[in-house]
Amino acid sequence: MSVMKKAAALLAAMLLATGGAQAAGNLSLNGTVEAGVTLPVYAPIGGTVDSVSAEQGVKVNAGETLLTYKTDKIYASQDGTVAGVFVQPGDDAETITNRYGADLYLEGTAKYTISASTSRAYSSVDTTFIHTGETVYLVCRSAATRKGTGIVTAVDGSSYTVQVTEGNFIAGDSVNIFRDASYSDKQKLGRGSITRLSPEAVNGTGAVVNVAVQDGARVQRGDLLMETLTGTYDGYEMPGTDVTAEEAGIVTSVSVEPGTVVTKGDIVAKIAPISGMQVAVSVSADDRKDLKAGDKVTIELESDDSKTYDGTVRYVSEVPEEDTETVSYRAVIDFTPDENVVFGLSVIVTKKAEADKTDAGE
Repeated sequence: MSVMKKAAALLAAMLLATGGAQAAGNLSLNGTVEAGVTLPVYAPIGGTVDSVSAEQGVKVNAGETLLTYKTDKIYASQDGTVAGVFVQPGDDAETITNRYGADLYLEGTAKYTISASTSRAYSSVDTTFIHTGETVYLVCRSAATRKGTGIVTAVDGSSYTVQVTEGNFIAGDSVNIFRDASYSDKQKLGRGSITRLSPEAVNGTGAVVNVAVQDGARVQRGDLLMETLTGTYDGYEMPGTDVTAEEAGIVTSVSVEPGTVVTKGDIVAKIAPISGMQVAVSVSADDRKDLKAGDKVTIELESDDSKTYDGTVRYVSEVPEEDTETVSYRAVIDFTPDENVVFGLSVIVTKKAEADKTDAGE
């Protein structure tokens, strides 16, 4: 080999060596994606857990249901019309009852009741013996065109009560009461006075979480009127009966199950927010001088090197990590994750070497 060729080969080797040293100057560290913070989910109110949707290790989105309370449900006892609704979600039901006399009122389809007596009944054993639940026939004493029917709802000796089920009466009417539709004198059961049937007061206990009806609504017997939970909100208004996630994250623990009785403030679950994801790496004592807070790095998924993310070093600890064979320091790196990133993933963190400021021709 000529002297010139040897010199060229030597120069090429030197350039290659220089390039390799520069590449080797990049700081490469192994790291893991971890939760930066774990947030507790508190029971907003006392009650019994009905169902649990959250599962440990599963991702939840903001607004997603974690658990549902079992409520005390109050149903319509009769067909009728809702005459007034004084409660709304977040109210203490008993406070509203004390203030308005009821949480809401229900006017039944029967509008009148009769306080009656057998003192004017036809004199016979049968007509003075009234049966609860029997149908009776009514006619107004002052206006015979006002007629109707009723059902005996209570009997107390010679006094009894009739609920008007049909007819065009007016409050205050005095009516004769008969056992037959032809108003036979021998079937006369007595006389009574018509009064308006008071609306039914509907009351609950605890905190109101759902009001299923509005003022003026028509309901049928068995329709849901309202739902309540044990306890009070103390100014916290909870929509419905679900406890939901405030932000997207991974459920790290669930401390309740169906049937669990909780009080306000109990921790029912813990969530590691996606927004709090961070990368943790161990930095050797030799490399620590090359990594500092504020440095820009590249994060690469070990399982898929096509997925890379920009990161910023938040801090490098001042004291060594414990329980390690060699002296190393913990560094935490902030980044913006996407759907490909989950807690526990192994990553490679690279900090590029600073460019050689010496001009090659110098």
